Amino acid sequence: MKNNSTEKTTPQQPKLQPEIGGKKCVEIWSAQCGECFKWRIIPSEEEYEEIRSKFIEDPFVCSKKPGVCCNDKADIEYDKSRTWVIDKPNTPKTPAGFKRRMVMRGCESRIDCYYKTPNGRKQLRSPTDVSNFLTSYPEYNMNGHISVQHFSFNAPKIMQDTVPPTSAAAAND
Repeated sequence: MKNNSTEKTTPQQPKLQPEIGGKKCVEIWSAQCGECFKWRIIPSEEEYEEIRSKFIEDPFVCSKKPGVCCNDKADIEYDKSRTWVIDKPNTPKTPAGFKRRMVMRGCESRIDCYYKTPNGRKQLRSPTDVSNFLTSYPEYNMNGHISVQHFSFNAPKIMQDTVPPTSAAAAND
């Protein structure tokens, strides 16, 4: 799907699947080529975060994926077979040891972002939580190299045209 918008976006495309407690989470990561606009599956969340964190100054193109070029068929199509969400470009890469989690609410109208801590003791749901955690557990601050600015609680945008019609969000449109 060609993006005619002048706004640069970094897509992450989830095939949503129930997680513990029946909540949906991202299962597949992808990025849209800035030249041919085809979607390419990114093999890991870590690789996806690296692409997303530098997207404005170093846009993703097909040739960055080994053995792939713009002439190749898209890895995945933007369609209604799954719910898609679009992440903001240049969202910081999750600090080592932490895990960024994005969970879609049951009504599929919103995504909540939070971080799991390396020690597993806490889920950080706000910048204040991050600050308090780094103060309480300075060993995870990597000698002052991790700060609140390394965490983003901005939720990706849910692409409403891909939300299944049976969901509450689609019913409210």
